[in-house]
Amino acid sequence: MIVRIVKLTFREDEIENFKQVLLDSKEKIRSFPGVLHLQMLQSADNPCIFFTYSHWENKEALENYRHSALFKLTWSKTKPLFAAKPEAWSNNQLHLLP
Repeated sequence: MIVRIVKLTFREDEIENFKQVLLDSKEKIRSFPGVLHLQMLQSADNPCIFFTYSHWENKEALENYRHSALFKLTWSKTKPLFAAKPEAWSNNQLHLLP
């Protein structure tokens, strides 16, 4: 399983626009083949910073999404709202700690 964390920093005046993009696309993303979990987090310290936290069956499923029409459409609506370049990390899950 792949755990993907993406840090997104938005201009303050675009936060509500981003939330609308998320509302419009979240169910489509959740139902994309290979998606096991999708969560959006907002920084408790800086309301302009968001994180996506997602679980994927494998790296191939993540790459299929990243090259899909759904990703391209969602990204085209999200990219103009950024205040900083996004950062992303793909991780192999080792253990769940109690």
